Amino acid sequence: MSTTERPRILVVGGGYVGLYAARRILKKMRYGEATVTVVDPRSYMTYQPFLPEAAAGSISPRHVVVPLRRVLPKAEVLTGRVTTIDQDRKVATIAPLVGEAYELPFDYLVIAMGAVSRTFPIPGLAEQGIGMKGIEEAIGLRNHVLEQLDKADSTTDEDVRRKALTFVFVGGGFAGAETIGEVEDMARDAAKYYTNVSREDMRFILVDAADKILPEVGPKLGQYGKEHLEGRGVEVYLSTSMDSCVDGHVVLKNGLEVDSNTIVWTAGVKPNPVLSRFGLPLGPRGHVDTQTTLQVQGTDYVWAAGDNAQVPDLVGRKAGNENAWCPPNAQHALRQARVLGDNVISGMRGFPQKEYSHANKGAVAGLGLHKGVAMIVMGKMKIKLKGRLAWYMHRGYHGLAMPTWNRKIRVFADWTLAMFLKREVVSLGAMETPREEFYEAAKPAPAPAAAKAEPSPAKTEEKAKAS
Repeated sequence: MSTTERPRILVVGGGYVGLYAARRILKKMRYGEATVTVVDPRSYMTYQPFLPEAAAGSISPRHVVVPLRRVLPKAEVLTGRVTTIDQDRKVATIAPLVGEAYELPFDYLVIAMGAVSRTFPIPGLAEQGIGMKGIEEAIGLRNHVLEQLDKADSTTDEDVRRKALTFVFVGGGFAGAETIGEVEDMARDAAKYYTNVSREDMRFILVDAADKILPEVGPKLGQYGKEHLEGRGVEVYLSTSMDSCVDGHVVLKNGLEVDSNTIVWTAGVKPNPVLSRFGLPLGPRGHVDTQTTLQVQGTDYVWAAGDNAQVPDLVGRKAGNENAWCPPNAQHALRQARVLGDNVISGMRGFPQKEYSHANKGAVAGLGLHKGVAMIVMGKMKIKLKGRLAWYMHRGYHGLAMPTWNRKIRVFADWTLAMFLKREVVSLGAMETPREEFYEAAKPAPAPAAAKAEPSPAKTEEKAKAS
C-alpha cells in the first residue's frame, strides 16, 4: 500500500460498478490529482450474466472474470475486505487476506459492494445448497452435476442413482431460469456418452414462490419460458417454496418430497449486510439510500450505485410512480458507474453534480443453446422475441457489455469454436481437493503394531520360584 499526500478516492468493491467507476475516474482525472484505491476480497471482477454459460461449459470460466490490476494499472488494488468505516474520521478498516487489519484514510468514498444471495432459515440449506453469485460456484456446479452422472452410471443402488439424477433449482428469475436451462442442455449432451444414463433418467425441478418465472421480460414471455422448459422435461412448480432439504431430502410447500444431491439456490439477492457497519443511511431493505445524483443522502463525499444502492428512478417517477427505484441489473449498473465516476470528479473539483436518469431498454435471457426470450423497448413500443433470434440478442448484448476488448474477443472466440466443436463434458471435481492424492502418497506409513515382548529368563525364573 502506497502512502500519498494526494486525496484518496476509496472504492469499496471491485464488481461491475466498482470496476467501471474506477476506470471512469482514472480516465477523467488529471495526472497526480488523486489516488484511486479499490478494495475487494477477489482480485478480479465477475461478469455475472455469463455464470450460467460458464456452468454449462459454453464459455471458459477464466473469460468470465476480469483481473482488476490489469484493467486498472494506475489504481491501487488491495485484496481484502472493508470491515468498518468511521465517517467522522474518514477512515476505513481494511482486513487483508493475511495479516492484521489496518486503517486507511480517505477523502472520497464509493460504495460498490453489490449484493449477496438472499437466503432464509431453511433446514439443510446452508449444508446442501449451491449458490450462483461467483465463478467458483459456477465451476463447482458444473463439476458437481457431471460427477452425479458418473455416480449414477457406476452404481447398482437404485436409491443412490435416483438421488444423483435429481436436480432441484430454487428461484425462477434470470439466474434460476438461465442456469437450469443451460445445465439441462449440458446434462442432455453429456448423457450421450454414458452407457447407463439417459436424459429420461434425470429429473429437473424448478421451484419459485411467485406465480410466474422471468418476471423481468413480462408475463407472456415468462409463460413462454415456462412452457419451453416444461417441453424439455423440466418440472416447474410456481407459488410454492422449499420447506427443508436436510441431507438432500427436499420438502416443498406443495407436499412434493424428493431426494437430491443437487440443490441450486437462486432465489434473489440482498445488499451486502456489512453495509450496516459503514455508518450510512440505509433504506428499508438494507440498500444505501442515495439521491438522484448517486450521492448518499446527507453527504457530499460518498457515492453509491448498483445492487447495494437504492437509486431513485427518475423516468418512472416522471411517469407518475413516486416510489420507482432502479432495478438491480447490469443495464443500470453500467450507466450508473459512468455517472458516478463523473460526479466524483465534479465533487472533487467543486462542480455541480449530474442526475442519473435512464429509460429501461428491455431485457434478454438465454434458456440454453439456441433458446431464449427478449423484450426490446424502443420508445413506447415493446418488441418481444423468443427462440433462436432472442438467443442471438442475449448473446450479442451481453457479449458487447462484457468489460474490456480482451474478454469480449475471448468470449466470442469461445462461442465461435463451439459452433464447430462438441461441448466439453469433463468433470474436474478433484479441483475441490487438489492435494488429496499427493497427501495420500506422501503421508508417513503407519507404524507396525509392536510385537509382544518375550519375557526375560530372569523374570521367568522368578515367576517359577514364586509358584
